[in-house]
Amino acid sequence: MEVLKGRTISPGRVEGESLVSKEPIGFYGGVDAKTGIFIEKGHELEGKSVKGKILVFPCGKGSTVGSYVIYGLARNNQAPLAIVNRETETIVATGAILAGVPCIDRIPVEKISTGDHLIVDATAGTVSIIKPNL
Repeated sequence: MEVLKGRTISPGRVEGESLVSKEPIGFYGGVDAKTGIFIEKGHELEGKSVKGKILVFPCGKGSTVGSYVIYGLARNNQAPLAIVNRETETIVATGAILAGVPCIDRIPVEKISTGDHLIVDATAGTVSIIKPNL
C-alpha cells in the first residue's frame, strides 16, 4: 500500500474504487447531474458513471456552473465518493464543499489507475492506494 500526502479541500474519509481521467474535467456540459454519466463527447470517460467512485483527475476546467453540477450530483444521489486532484481549482473546490464530497489535491494522480482501491482521508490529507491483485 502506498500512502500519498496532499492538501485538504473538503474533509471526510471514504474507501472505494477509483475512476481516473488523464484529462481535465468540466462538469458543466461534461457530466449529467441527474444520472452521473459523463456526456462530454470525446472525453475518455464518456458514458461512464461517477456515482460511488473516487473520481481522480488532474484539474477541473470550464464554467463556474460546474460547482452547481457537482452539488446537483449529490442532491440526486449520483455523486462520486470523493474527488482527488493534482490541482483543485475554485470550481471543483466550491462544488465539493457545497456537496459535502471529500476532496484532496496536490496528489500525483498519475500514480493511480482506474480500478485501484483507494482510502481517501481528506481530513488528514492522505490517499492510500491498494493495487488490485493481477
